[in-house]
Amino acid sequence: MLCNKRIGAVVPAYNEEKQIGMVLDTMPDFVDTIIVVDDASQDKTTQIVESQQKQNDKIVLLKHDKNSGVGGAIASGYKWARDHDIDVAVVMAGDGQMDPKDLPAILTPVVSGEVDYAKGNRLFSGAAFRKIPKIRYFGNSILSLLTKVASGYWHIADSQSGYTAINRVALRTIDWDRMYKRYGQPNDLLVLLNIYDFKVRDIHINPTYNIGEKSRVKIRKVIFTISWLLLKRFLWRLKEKYIIRDFHPLIFFYFLGGLLLLSCGFFLARLILLWIKVGHVPEITALALAFCFVTGLQSTFFAMWFDMEYNKDLR
Repeated sequence: MLCNKRIGAVVPAYNEEKQIGMVLDTMPDFVDTIIVVDDASQDKTTQIVESQQKQNDKIVLLKHDKNSGVGGAIASGYKWARDHDIDVAVVMAGDGQMDPKDLPAILTPVVSGEVDYAKGNRLFSGAAFRKIPKIRYFGNSILSLLTKVASGYWHIADSQSGYTAINRVALRTIDWDRMYKRYGQPNDLLVLLNIYDFKVRDIHINPTYNIGEKSRVKIRKVIFTISWLLLKRFLWRLKEKYIIRDFHPLIFFYFLGGLLLLSCGFFLARLILLWIKVGHVPEITALALAFCFVTGLQSTFFAMWFDMEYNKDLR
């Protein structure tokens, strides 16, 4: 236990026969239960965990018949923790990329009751740019910016970090069957947490790479998938939080900004066509384009500022 709180470590694992033993062996003593979720592995992951179970009664093994993605595996672990009176659940990936030395720092603000959810942030480190593969670093940076807008947690970065801790109240509030099941799970969860006004904090951790892990993530593919997910979740959050639960005028600013910025496409196309047809820039169309672009940006920035102010206490 840590600060008299029962700690459960959720370990999602898919084909991690080379790493899972090390993850279980290095789990800190204050972790009360280790919930390994084998996401339909096709290697010896299950056998290795079952062998470890014979020596360590803290280990619980959950097995998926079908692969559901890392988000689905985490959801299964969270539901088990929720149903077995775990006070704080932390995610420790089965590939060994989450350094157990960082675990106390991530758990402390949650077990002390300061926040409901804490997550690691590898971008705080001065070594992040050097250690993290460049395409992953830039992809993470883009998705972090989009996640700020979509989730309302403007103080949060490194949105793709799955090294997290969540308290019992949040475990029992979130509908884990609705959470996104694939690589965008951390982004989606931040949106869900914001809907219920849970406090979230970033914790400095060191990036861990080249320890034998094998990434199955294709950044060029998931950056578009997650961007689309974030757009849908952003619109859903606006509806849930600022229309249904507590009306806020930022809705009007976002609507006006979106409408004007979309209309820029129409005026730009009209400007180009008329320019080609008459041989010079049509002044009225150019003015309309400039007006829509500038006013649309201003309206959108005002909406973001209102959103930031509304959520400034959730840290």
